Amino acid sequence: METMTLNLKVWRQKDTNSTGGLVAYTLETVSTHMSFLEMLDVLNEKLLAEDGDPIEFDNDCREGICGMCSLVINGVAHGPWNGAATCQLHMREYKDGDTITIEPWRAQAFPVIKDLVVDRTAFDRIISAGGYVSMNAGGAPDANAIPISKSVADEAMDAASCIGCAACVAACPNASASLFTAAKISQLALLPQGHPERAERVLLMVEQMDSEGFGDCSNHAECEAVCPKQISISHIARMKREYMKAALMAK
Repeated sequence: METMTLNLKVWRQKDTNSTGGLVAYTLETVSTHMSFLEMLDVLNEKLLAEDGDPIEFDNDCREGICGMCSLVINGVAHGPWNGAATCQLHMREYKDGDTITIEPWRAQAFPVIKDLVVDRTAFDRIISAGGYVSMNAGGAPDANAIPISKSVADEAMDAASCIGCAACVAACPNASASLFTAAKISQLALLPQGHPERAERVLLMVEQMDSEGFGDCSNHAECEAVCPKQISISHIARMKREYMKAALMAK
């Protein structure tokens, strides 16, 4: 089994009100078969054995489904692999003696809770502001009762694949949440079930996004580049069109 020694620089911060900084660690005998999060587990075992404070980081499914594994690795959200979350990254990407810098998401709307963990509940508030259908639809209809073209269904499914990891915010120079918000708006605006409330929904969600302190989109497309689900920025264009139409209708 091939192993290597890595030089790690990890962001450590006691809590939201404390000043954080990068702390250097040397980790030996790292297997190339490990995932990135398994490597952090090994580092934490080493710290605990030395009576140190383990590094706090978010994770859950470790299968690229939940979006919890939010890390900026060498300046790139989720690390060097395209279309993958941090938990899907493996150490075979690195070589013996490499230096890896690990930081949390950087955004005013995502305060650091501790070390690499940030508070992403701003996303929950955007969704709750308007990302649902509240009409009384009666019993569940058959899946094929409302004809929907494959192209529209595929585009709605692409938008719905957003896992809310917030890599788009971390990568954007403006810390914009436009890709996330646009994906949640698109997945309902594209389908007939979401049409009755589409105007109110987009107004409320965009208003909430702005109130959370996220920046505006300036078409850098960094969000699309780091999205583990490779969601297109074309959804941002749809959100802006939806918003303009809804704003005009509200006058």
